[in-house]
Amino acid sequence: MRGFVLFTLTVIVIAVACAFPQQVQPPAHPAVEVVKQVSDVDINSYQFEFETSDGTIRQEQGDYKNDTEQQGLSVKGSYKYVAPDGQQIQVSYVADKNGYQPTEHAGSTASQPQA
Repeated sequence: MRGFVLFTLTVIVIAVACAFPQQVQPPAHPAVEVVKQVSDVDINSYQFEFETSDGTIRQEQGDYKNDTEQQGLSVKGSYKYVAPDGQQIQVSYVADKNGYQPTEHAGSTASQPQA
């Protein structure tokens, strides 16, 4: 009988301990939010731009070309972000009849925003 009471008390203590809410850890990195977003779409062209709270920026514009030199879409744009190692990456590009032509710009080490 004494063993049964001890076992029952142990089960009750474990059940009560498990019933208490666990401490919730905040996420390691805050959620990234869009802080700016602009777009314009036309029948022969488009452009868009966005920026996020972590410093990522992207912009692009495209035009439909239908002339003797080129027929198809001609796109120009750029993007910038901070890599996990803290280096700032920035790329500009053109995509046209000659294909995708990126140009990487020398980046610096960016300071991480404080949470």
